[in-house]
Amino acid sequence: MMKDQINKPNQVKTLLPGSTIGVLGGGQLGRMMALSGTAMGYRFITLDPTPSAPCGQVAPQIEASYGDEAAARNLALASDVITYEFENVDAGVAALLEAESYVPQGSKLLYTTQHRLREKRAIEAAGVPVAPYREVTDLASLEQAALELGLPCVLKTATGGYDGKGQAVLRSADELGKAYQELAASGRELVLEKFIAFAAEISVIAARSTQGEVKSFPVSENVHVDGILHLSIVPARIDDRVQREARKLAEKLAESLDVAGLLAVEMFVAQNGELYVNEVAPRPHNSGHYTMEACATSQFEQHVRAICNLPLGDTTLLSPVVMVNVLGQHLEEVVKHTGMRDHALDEYGIVPKLHLYGKNESKTGRKMGHINLLCKDVQHALDWIEQTQIWRQG
Repeated sequence: MMKDQINKPNQVKTLLPGSTIGVLGGGQLGRMMALSGTAMGYRFITLDPTPSAPCGQVAPQIEASYGDEAAARNLALASDVITYEFENVDAGVAALLEAESYVPQGSKLLYTTQHRLREKRAIEAAGVPVAPYREVTDLASLEQAALELGLPCVLKTATGGYDGKGQAVLRSADELGKAYQELAASGRELVLEKFIAFAAEISVIAARSTQGEVKSFPVSENVHVDGILHLSIVPARIDDRVQREARKLAEKLAESLDVAGLLAVEMFVAQNGELYVNEVAPRPHNSGHYTMEACATSQFEQHVRAICNLPLGDTTLLSPVVMVNVLGQHLEEVVKHTGMRDHALDEYGIVPKLHLYGKNESKTGRKMGHINLLCKDVQHALDWIEQTQIWRQG
């Protein structure tokens, strides 16, 4: 719906179905949010520079760069509320929209999570543990930080890194100079983190409504390959006490950071069971895709509920599930496999739910979709993934 004037964000608004949600970013997260919200009766419009972006295939799209202020204002005029589907949206545009329209997530959290040092300091301020770290300004400070933290450690760019990009694991002093030279060439600030010898990587998706109601989803155990999420396993194969503590920490962070919408909190479980937050993302998250069929409410519906100030949905897990990502190198075999009768699925009692994102170009390492494998035992799903041979491709 078009509005006669731009909203002013002076108070919390309850936006009922029929309202229009503007999405900064037109990727797969926006697409799945729009599909979920459309089923609830909401309308969507997205801003993205890519022609026929995934979200733009299911909702009207304003094709423009994220820094285009005129396009952002057009998005505001067409929307009753604006959200973002990834955190590398231009923070200046987000601030402009916050001042001139209704952006319940605001720009402050976006500004914080776009920079690893700011993010870590905010997490610490909430009383939540992070892996020990040091700011790196030159090679000498890197060498000193490595002495203080010990090797191995991980050098990361403070901005711009995702899916394993913009970082290097340092296992010996001989590697410091080369890693510094390569990452400093980007012109970005750097941070060195102590390497946590973890027993598991996990994440929790927490939701907080604009009036402060908070709920978290069950803990996901995550397996990465080459820095990209490969599997999410739910229930996580870790102690129940650790799972309860992880959800408690995620909810605490959502409250401390004054989140409106979703907050994905990635954590390491150390060998002694201690938890360290690795990073956070104020949006739907790859490790929360399992919720689409396995929970009473999906992460995408929950995000819509939170920003529109509806009561948050039930987060109960309805079925064990393994989510497996479909990357470019897997796509052809996955599509071919969907047309075949798989007796192993029948034997294990696995129900596969395939989601493809509609991306125009398939590339190695690019996320093209995912499959949620609803099952009685997560090990059966893991065995099936291994047996298909699809995910053994390089």
